Amino acid sequence: MRAKPGARYVETGGHHRMDWQRDAACADTDDPDLFFPISLNGPGARQVERARAVCRRCPVAVRCAEWARETHQRSGVWGGVSVEPENYGR
Repeated sequence: MRAKPGARYVETGGHHRMDWQRDAACADTDDPDLFFPISLNGPGARQVERARAVCRRCPVAVRCAEWARETHQRSGVWGGVSVEPENYGR
């Protein structure tokens, strides 16, 4: 999942490098909000599944999920994983 436009992250020891984004499948989507559902239930659950479908074909999904974990993202679908802590590692 690409970071929202205008987002800034500090690089420390390479942990927050975002160069993987140029190869992300979501870079070709017309709707970056797809990856930021308002909930994980009802219509939001269907949105999460559509986002995960994009992630399943992404060559950098693992790195994306790792980046979200490393940078403590609080919302969104990253590498096919919602950022809820209990979902990391799935």
